[in-house]
Amino acid sequence: MAAGKGIPHDLAQYVIEAATGYENGFWDLVAKGATFKSTGRRKTKPGRAVIADHRSELAGAENLAGLHLALWKAGDTSPVSDALSRALEQWNGLSEGDRLAFEWPSSTGVIVASTPRQGVSPDGRPE
Repeated sequence: MAAGKGIPHDLAQYVIEAATGYENGFWDLVAKGATFKSTGRRKTKPGRAVIADHRSELAGAENLAGLHLALWKAGDTSPVSDALSRALEQWNGLSEGDRLAFEWPSSTGVIVASTPRQGVSPDGRPE
């Protein structure tokens, strides 16, 4: 498999932060109430304060993601790379209208089908 090919940046960032237990990265800050423009949430003073209080960790999360993506693409077999491969497989297995859902801080997603599909379990794996 061409590791990294086709995985969206935000999905990779999420999986890496979750799989490493990284605190105060983008997704952990979202869970703590941060209001980033890119999430479509209305910016709030408390949401901006969460971001301001953790700018260095936020930058570190991007560096961490870059490192783990490079390792994954090079064929690394760590738990983080395994989580990225699983997420990419699920992403590529989505049908129109499906969504890949995660509950922070789990690095394992679940495919939520728009309509039930025969032969596919609720987590998106073949039965």
